[in-house]
Amino acid sequence: MKKTVPFTRQELIKISETYPTPFHIYDEAAIRKNIRTFLKAFEWADFKEYYAVKACPNPYIIKILKEEGCGTDCSSLPELIISEKCGVVGENIMFSSNETTYDEYQAAMDLGAIINLDDITHIPYLEKHCGIPEVISVRYNPGPERTGNSIIGDPVESKYGFTKPQIFEGFKMLKDKGAKRFGIHCFVISNELNRDSYVETAVMLFKLVKEVNDSLGIKIEFVNLSGGIGIPYRPEDEPVDLMAMGREIHNAYKQYIEKENLAPLKIFSESGRMVTGPYGYLVSKAIHEKHIYKEYIGLDANMANLMRPALYGAYHHITVMGKENLPHNKKYDVVGSLCENNDKFAIDRMLPEIEIGDIIVIHDAGAHGFAMGFNYNGKLRSSELLLKEDGNIEMIRRGETIDDYFATLDFSNL
Repeated sequence: MKKTVPFTRQELIKISETYPTPFHIYDEAAIRKNIRTFLKAFEWADFKEYYAVKACPNPYIIKILKEEGCGTDCSSLPELIISEKCGVVGENIMFSSNETTYDEYQAAMDLGAIINLDDITHIPYLEKHCGIPEVISVRYNPGPERTGNSIIGDPVESKYGFTKPQIFEGFKMLKDKGAKRFGIHCFVISNELNRDSYVETAVMLFKLVKEVNDSLGIKIEFVNLSGGIGIPYRPEDEPVDLMAMGREIHNAYKQYIEKENLAPLKIFSESGRMVTGPYGYLVSKAIHEKHIYKEYIGLDANMANLMRPALYGAYHHITVMGKENLPHNKKYDVVGSLCENNDKFAIDRMLPEIEIGDIIVIHDAGAHGFAMGFNYNGKLRSSELLLKEDGNIEMIRRGETIDDYFATLDFSNL
């Protein structure tokens, strides 16, 4: 899959005259086109995508997705506030969190969100502090029943969710305490390019719906397949065929839900990475070069702007603007300025020869990019820009300033 960018070198030079690098920029038209394809894949179902706010917690992005029919998946009070500010309220919010404080539960309930419980001990906790809502979901951890992928790992080692026996015990407790509408959620894969894994999750939950119905007489209203659909970070990767995945889940729905007289059953997802990931870019400049045991290119961005390569060893494609068609005949480590040796966007990457001042675009930064930023070493988080459908540029978050960095400190008493 060829990696391209939706702007030219000259366009980025002009943008950077107003908005200095580094900055994150998102492609509105591409995001809209992608989410429409995803929704079309499930047009056969009573389906809703709850966009995972943690992937890109910017209200402008949430507003775009709301306009396309999406809700939000939230895991904290600030994410709930972003949703509310964008007009996403009520059952258009799925509140999925863990080790949750009662004030967060209360805020979610005040907004009318669907509470997705992570643990059976949260049932008495929720009842004590907030009461049991009419509609509620529980998070299933299949343990040895499933294998996670390389990122999530073995579900037995995961801190999330109810065991299978706890699912039945928990639903009975919730029903006895007044809950009337029920859902099941499961998250066992992350950044998975094999659509069979997502289909397998659907089949597993469809079967569990029947078991709960047969055992407890509880009709499950919805299953939440969660997220986990991967994106093609590497040029040799192929994106998940969303339409084929939708057809395969539809076939499973016919077999395990319709034939068992368990329909209608709503289907939810909470994808984040797949929705916006490929359509965000970290734009930086080469400001230094270093020639020692290896060849280094130093950027004005660092892992505070995109920490996935340092945290996971993740691959992010790099384009040297204006040199897309030149031979990739130089081997570089592309690095940032943190006092950490893992502050590297690429290691031993073959690229065109880079000169000081070249504009460097790091791909697939539209999810878990800006969102995972931090201030170690006193680094300031970048601005976020939106490439609008009409081609104009809008700043949707200003970059941090020194005053922002010191805003929570009081030097007056020193």
